[in-house]
Amino acid sequence: MNVKLILYLLITPFTMYCLDSLNINHLFKKNKIFQARIIYIMMCIALSYLVVNFMYDFYEVSRII
Repeated sequence: MNVKLILYLLITPFTMYCLDSLNINHLFKKNKIFQARIIYIMMCIALSYLVVNFMYDFYEVSRII
């Protein structure tokens, strides 16, 4: 199985758990729940992407050395 896919499956729930600790409700207008959820999902995906690529690149570089 692809290493990146495994990392995505492990990191995405972790980022969701970490982003739950942030209070982003005050950033949005009142009754804009759908837009807030979309931003939350996009932040989870973006953070997961960055973390997985960092970990995978680190793994690849350490394997070469």
